[in-house]
Amino acid sequence: MAQISTQSTMSKSRGGRRIGSRIEGRTFAVLLVLPGLALLAAVVVYPLISAMTSAFFEQSLLYPGRTFVGLENIRDVLAGDFWQLLWQTMVFTVGTTILPFVVGFGLALALNTRIRGAKALRGIMLIPWLVPGVVVSFLWMWIFNANYGVLNAVLEGTGLIDEPQAWLAQPGTAMAAVVVAKTWQSFPWMMVMLLAGLQTVPPELHEAASVDGAGAVRRFRAVTLPHLRGIVGLVLLLEFIWNFQHFDIIYVLTGGGPAGTTQTFATAVYDTAFHGYDLGRAGALGLLWMVLLMVLVVVYIRFSEKGERA
Repeated sequence: MAQISTQSTMSKSRGGRRIGSRIEGRTFAVLLVLPGLALLAAVVVYPLISAMTSAFFEQSLLYPGRTFVGLENIRDVLAGDFWQLLWQTMVFTVGTTILPFVVGFGLALALNTRIRGAKALRGIMLIPWLVPGVVVSFLWMWIFNANYGVLNAVLEGTGLIDEPQAWLAQPGTAMAAVVVAKTWQSFPWMMVMLLAGLQTVPPELHEAASVDGAGAVRRFRAVTLPHLRGIVGLVLLLEFIWNFQHFDIIYVLTGGGPAGTTQTFATAVYDTAFHGYDLGRAGALGLLWMVLLMVLVVVYIRFSEKGERA
C-alpha cells in the first residue's frame, strides 16, 4: 500500500514538473518573440496605422494640427484622378509582368537545353536583377536621353528615325520606356524561377512523348506546361503584386511625367504628400491603394493554399 502511494506521489510530481516546464517553455518562447514583435509594431504597424488614419483628417505638412473630416478626402480622391491613376498603374503593372515573363521564359527554355556555357550565361543574366533600381534608372535614362542617348544613336545610324527623340518627355513613349527599363531589371528572377521549374520535369515523359511521335511544340504543350502551371501562376502573381507598388524606376526616370502620363499610385502618394503637402489626401489615396493590394494578397494566399493541397 505504501509502495502504491509512493508511486502515485512520484507520478504526480513528474506531472507537475512537466506542466511547469511546459509553462516555462511557453514563457521563454514569448520572451524570444517579444523583441521582434516590438520592432515590427514600431517600424511597420504604428506608421501604417498612422498613415491610414490620416485619410480621415485634413492635415498638412506645412501647418501643425489636423481636423477630422470623415470620408471627405476619400470622396475627393474618387472624384478626382483616381481612375486615371488606376488605369496607368494597371498599364504599367501588366506590361512589366507580361514582358519580363516572356523574356524570362524564353531564356529559361534556352538555358535548359545542353548549350555550351549555360552555367556562365545563367550568372551573366542575373546581373540586371542584382543592380539597384536607382542605378538601373540612371542607366536607362542615359540610353533614352534625347541628346546623347544610345537608343537615338542606334536608330539614327540605321535610318529608322530622322532626328533624336525625347523618349522620356513624350506622353506616347514615356510609359513604354519605363516598362522597358523595369522589364530589363526583373526578367532574370523570372528566368531563374522558371528554369528551376523546367528542371523538375521528368525527362522520361519527353522521351515517351517523342516515341509516340510528338514534336517539340506538342511536347511543350502536353508535358512541359502542365508541370509548370503552379510555378507560372506563382511567378506572375508575385510579380504583379510587386509591380503594382513599384516606385523607384518610375520616379527616377520620369517623376510621373510628362503631364502625369506615367503617374502610378506609388508616385502619386509621394507627390501628394511631399510636393503637395496634403497628408490627408495622400492618406486617402494610400488607403484605397492598400485595399486593392489586399485583394491581390488574398488571391495570392488562396493560390498558395490551392498549390499546397495539390
